[in-house]
Parts: sequence; structure tokens; C-alpha cells
Amino acid sequence: MKRVLTPSLLLASFILVTPFAHAQSQGMGGMDMKTDKKAAKGTVHKATGVVTKVDAAKNKVTIRHEPVQSMKWPSMNMAFTVKDKATFDKLPKDGKVEFEFVQEGKDYVITSVK
Repeated sequence: MKRVLTPSLLLASFILVTPFAHAQSQGMGGMDMKTDKKAAKGTVHKATGVVTKVDAAKNKVTIRHEPVQSMKWPSMNMAFTVKDKATFDKLPKDGKVEFEFVQEGKDYVITSVK
């Protein structure tokens, strides 16, 4: 018996699978990442978290941070840009850090670390 995909069967399959594929690709898409427009640009935000990954070659560090009230963010894991290479000395993997960051375009840039 030969099976043939008819246009209606193909369409039905697409309709059933698409929402699940879309839901899986969302990442942090379901999270409320809206920020106060006044607070977003030029404001220094403070956070505390644990360094989970350091990528000095890409000037990035991933931090599992606690909620950031000034950005209305919940706790999450996210990558931050590091401008000053000397800052990497204060960002040991698995180390707890207090840090400040600013938003520059689509990037969140660490400005200081304690």
C-alpha cells in the first residue's frame, strides 16, 4: 500500500505541529521583558547573581541573576557584554557577584563588579 500526502493531510499536519515548534523556540519569549522607558536608557541598574559562563573572546559573561527591580525582570540566566577586559578578573566562574549594568541598544553592558 502506497501512502500519499494529500494537500489537506499536509495542511492538517502543519497546523498541528506549528504551535508546538513555535512554543519550543521562544526561549525567554514568554517572559515580560518590558522595561520602564525612562529607566531603560542611561540608567545604571544593580543586580546580584552567580557567574555561570565566561567568554572573554566574545566579551560576554553569563550570569544567573536575581530579580532586577529597576528593569522589572524576574530571576534569569542571561549574557551581558563586558567592555573593560580588566573586569573579567572580577567575574570568576561560579562566583557570586554584585554588578551594575546599563542598556546600550540591544546589549546590556556591565559597568562595575564587586
